[in-house]
Amino acid sequence: MKKNKMEKHHLDTIYLTGIALPNKTTNANGQAMQDCGQLWQEFEKGGWFAKIPNRIDNKVYAVYHNYDGDHTQPYAYFIGCSVAPESVVPEGMQSVVIPAGNFVKFTAKGKMPDCIGSEWQKIWKSDVVRAYKADFEVYDERSHDWENAEVAIFIGV
Repeated sequence: MKKNKMEKHHLDTIYLTGIALPNKTTNANGQAMQDCGQLWQEFEKGGWFAKIPNRIDNKVYAVYHNYDGDHTQPYAYFIGCSVAPESVVPEGMQSVVIPAGNFVKFTAKGKMPDCIGSEWQKIWKSDVVRAYKADFEVYDERSHDWENAEVAIFIGV
């Protein structure tokens, strides 16, 4: 198997406001693909991006956090935007804080959402020693073309 050169990054604390699944999801039986896909549909249809006050930039973050164990165990899922630390969370929204720490960056490239699933398969099989605190995807201008998207995935280590 080809070894990818791992890009390591130390990131400062990231404060996010957005929406979350009401319950944890799991990778078993494709449940997360269904649950996370439904949350994305809600994020888009509900116009949540435009409703998030104090956005720092135009990136959208999808966060996997509050793990019950490793990637085979249930975890929480959240979609939102980076905001100023002191931002008030509007009614109907939630906040997530990604603690400062070390992350390994992977990049999913190709047709959405297939390229995301493929990259996660590689991550699960990789020898990266994960922290299982918070992992996240960053969607920016490079992810707008769903036929040829590029999405950064940061894995906490």
